[in-house]
Amino acid sequence: DYYMYFNDYQCRAKETAVYPSEKALEYLALGLASEAGEVASIVSKWVRGDKGEIDAENMKKELGDVLWFISVMASELKLDLSDVALYNTLKLADRAERGVIKGDGDNR
Repeated sequence: DYYMYFNDYQCRAKETAVYPSEKALEYLALGLASEAGEVASIVSKWVRGDKGEIDAENMKKELGDVLWFISVMASELKLDLSDVALYNTLKLADRAERGVIKGDGDNR
């Protein structure tokens, strides 16, 4: 088995990034929304009953596309993907500890 660290993935993803540098964030945000929409579409068709089970291999491909856009956007913002992941897990652990994991709003 081979495991990849977030920052290694981020470096490799950035090597394949091709887009106009002056429109980087716009391109990446739109691409992220598009790929997330493809993930949502697969699930919505499953909910509607078009498919018996979600094809995990196809979903892995689509989730990989989402990860690529997140990773390259983090690079554009000079963020390490491992820091983004760590921050998110710490934020969620804090919410769980305070009993506010459910609900809405970023500042709970």
